[in-house]
Parts: sequence; structure tokens; C-alpha cells
Amino acid sequence: MKIDHVHFYVEDAKVWRDWFVHHLGFHVVADRISSFHTCTEVVKSGAVCFFLSSPLLPTSPVAEFLRQYPPGVADVAFAVEDVESAIALAQKHGATILQPTQERQVGTELLKCGKIAAWGGLTHTLIERSLVFDKGQMTNDNTFTAIDHIVLNVAVGELENAVAWYENILDFQPQQAFKIKTNLSALHSQVMVSHNGSVQLPINEPASKNSQIQEFLDVNRGPGIQHIALRTTNLVSAIAKFRASGLSLLSVPQTYYTQLKQRPGLPLSPLELEAIAQQEILVDWQEYTLLEGGNTAPLLLQIFTQPIFEQPTFFFEFIERRFQAQGFGEGNFRALFEAIESEQIKRGTLQ
Repeated sequence: MKIDHVHFYVEDAKVWRDWFVHHLGFHVVADRISSFHTCTEVVKSGAVCFFLSSPLLPTSPVAEFLRQYPPGVADVAFAVEDVESAIALAQKHGATILQPTQERQVGTELLKCGKIAAWGGLTHTLIERSLVFDKGQMTNDNTFTAIDHIVLNVAVGELENAVAWYENILDFQPQQAFKIKTNLSALHSQVMVSHNGSVQLPINEPASKNSQIQEFLDVNRGPGIQHIALRTTNLVSAIAKFRASGLSLLSVPQTYYTQLKQRPGLPLSPLELEAIAQQEILVDWQEYTLLEGGNTAPLLLQIFTQPIFEQPTFFFEFIERRFQAQGFGEGNFRALFEAIESEQIKRGTLQ
């Protein structure tokens, strides 16, 4: 299993197509898949593919979604080896089948697709491709190499159910767990990973009434995708470009970098740390895990955008993993939590 594409439902697909091109350097895929009631644009960067749909008529499924939820991720599509078996497994464990397996020809590809309901307005399309020709990987100027992970927020008390659902329906396995608490709010998180390890899905639930997860649930009017992390090989360079394009990012206080220097085993030169601090990128590393035959610790670099839509719901994360870094740095997780708390205070939703 791997992520095939992510489908956003928005008010104007063409406006958001241009946003992805201008701010994040995506390329437009020419062969659109619009219908009489829905306009759909497709953008790609490397192996990352986003569908952007907006309604042309009130009868569009996108219009129906937007009457219930703000703009955001409506569907995360997974490429699977055998879609009929995947749908059968989902049905066996009680999943709601929205679309049984169908076949259709798209160019030189024969696609078999089915769709299941997930949490809130989120769905999962399961796709079996007979021939894969990834146009995004043919160019050399792609900023992103992959979707690193996708984060789902669920209501208080629902984390255990969501974990069991992804275990039973899609054969995901639990990995890291986090409990983040500050003086102001808290959350619980469980990372789920696909059986082959290529899909990572952290699931969050609020652990306090004023948690940023609860704010998301209130504004989103239910569970949904909070953010998508896009992986890049040179985060400092990418963020410099994004800032130049006018992209709004969460700010990190310079005191954060003063504290970093006090942690043992900082695997960055003073020059590298200065460049990272200038771009306000978060840094985490496994202090006592050294690579075999070397002295470099696995290192995570992460940064987060402000919410991209009008409401404080969905945002992007950009991540660089150095020296086989795995998982999610708890230090970065906490720093993100505190940075979003600062934004909540500005919005007046956290006292």
C-alpha cells in the first residue's frame, strides 16, 4: 500500500491550483477529470499528487461536502495490490462501502477503484493500477519526494476506536504514541503505519477542552485531516523559496535555538544551525543513536505553515529526514503544539 493521491474539496479549484503552483512549486497535470457538476484540477510534485475539486452546480458532491464542512481534505486515496480483496476485508469488518469496485480506462491505465467511508466527512478511495506511469517523477525540479505522513484528528474518546478501525479495515499497525501536555492544554496521539511501512497516519484526540485538536473539531464540524507532511531533501532551501513566494509559516522564537545548543550531541555545525534558525525550522535528533560506522545521529527538520484556508483547520508540514531518521521527534511535536497554542491565543480561543 502507498498513498496514491489526496483529494481536496475547495470553493474554487482553479484558484487553488494556482496557489500550489505559485507557493509550493507544483506542476499542473494537463489531463483533468472534470464533470458537468464538478471542476477538478490535478497538481503534482515528484510522487506527490493532489486533486482539487470545486462545485459547478449545487448537485456536485463537493457542494454537498462544503455545506457540511469547511474546505479541506475529503479523500485520501491508497494504491493497493488487490482492490477487491481490500474492499472485501473492509466490508467484513463493518466499513461503509460508498462505491463497490469499478473498472475504468484512463489513458494507458486500467484502474480498479472502490471507496469506503472513514471518519467524519473523510473517505478512502482504494485504487489498483494495471500500469503506473508517474509523470511527476520524470522531471528533476520537484521540491517534494513523497508524502511523509497525514494527520487525522478525532473527537475526545475516539482515539481507541479510530486505531482499531485502521487496524481492522486497512491492516495498519500502531507505532509511536505521544501524550503532550502544557500548562494550557493537551493532546494524545497514536501513530498508525501501513503493513508495508510506506504510509504513516498519526491520529490525534484532544486531552483537554481547550486543546487545539478540539478547536479543529469545532471549526471543522467534526473529525478530519489536520495536516499533511511533505518530504524534501533540502528543507532550508525549500523554505527560503516558499517565504519568497509569500507563504505564511508558523514562527519559532529564537530562544528555541539557544536551548537547542544546550542539548548534548547537537549534530549540526554552527553555520548550518544559523541557516536553520534564520528559516525558523524545528530540529530534533536521537541523541544516543549513532549510525553504524559513523558518528552522525538521525536528524529531523520540520516546519509548519499557517492554516491555508480561511478557517484555522488544515495546514502543511515540510520535513527533511537525515541519516535514516525514523518516527516523529517528541521535541518537535511539543514545539509544534506550543507554536499552535500561540496562534490560538492570538485568535482568542485559548486563555
